[in-house]
Amino acid sequence: MSTITRRIIPAIAVAGTMMLVATGCVAGENATASDSTADSAASGEWSSDTLSIDFATYNPLSLVIREQGILEEILGDDVEVEWVQSAGSNKANELLRSGSIDVGSTAGSAALLARSNGSPIQVIDIFSQPEWSAIVVGPDSDIASVEDLAGKSVAATKGTDPYFFLLQSLEEAGLTIDDVEVQNLQHADGRAALDGGSVDAWAGLDPIMAAAEVESGDQLIYRNVDFNTYGFLNATEDFIENHADLAQAVVDAYEQAREWALENPDETAALLAEVAGIDIEVATTVIEERSNLDVSGIPGDAQIDVLEKIAPVLVESGDVQGGKDSVDKALDSIVNATFAEKAVEGE
Repeated sequence: MSTITRRIIPAIAVAGTMMLVATGCVAGENATASDSTADSAASGEWSSDTLSIDFATYNPLSLVIREQGILEEILGDDVEVEWVQSAGSNKANELLRSGSIDVGSTAGSAALLARSNGSPIQVIDIFSQPEWSAIVVGPDSDIASVEDLAGKSVAATKGTDPYFFLLQSLEEAGLTIDDVEVQNLQHADGRAALDGGSVDAWAGLDPIMAAAEVESGDQLIYRNVDFNTYGFLNATEDFIENHADLAQAVVDAYEQAREWALENPDETAALLAEVAGIDIEVATTVIEERSNLDVSGIPGDAQIDVLEKIAPVLVESGDVQGGKDSVDKALDSIVNATFAEKAVEGE
């Protein structure tokens, strides 16, 4: 997917506000903005006049916020919101590291990899606890298990949850990454390579994976929810330190979107179908069966526990320059729960 930027126009923001009013989720009602955000909004004095943030089909809450103009409603006319599409966790991490966005959404494993390699990011909110990765083969494939991948070619996007899902799956099956030929392809290109016969398997990601099942008859030969990490909303340390008011506004918007999405799963699925260009039945499967949005937005022990399980796999993969020491330091410093705690307390 190409990167897209746009400014939400007032008409869309108004329409989003009307929808939020209809569902009882406007700011100041069921999901009240934090004191610091409210003070900035009241004075009209935000720390910056721009905010760059991503949206992604693997992050349904970002789609709700963007479509309904929730952030624009909180920030008013004094802050221009720039929306940038992330095609995968690796792309979101690249955008964060380059300073192209202030806030971006990734899988927890991808965030840990990025921080371990020196990217100054922290998780400020949890947007989901998904089962979004699996090992996928074509409809007529003879591959029936992970063990059968030995000597085969597998498409995977390095630095993302599907890649780490593949590593963990291989380890469980008594194999290593050296036992397969990994083709480093972006998620959509991985599906195309599988359907085109240029790879034997694909470490897939929803909603692309769910669409592949329906449209191409592709099969998920291995699933394991424990190998999927949480959906992390990350910000750079510079943004957190110098623009705490905007960081709080973002997390407040996510908490509003979470409440709306949980109350309106059909509308959330319809929005995902529209943005991702997939069938509504596929989107419904992703939202209702593979995306647990009903999870605390406060990052903490639950996420660290999951990351500690994949840390050895990350170290052994050779993808971290400083090895175990770098991963351990990242684990100790990746969480910043301040904003989510305030947002949840304000509900």
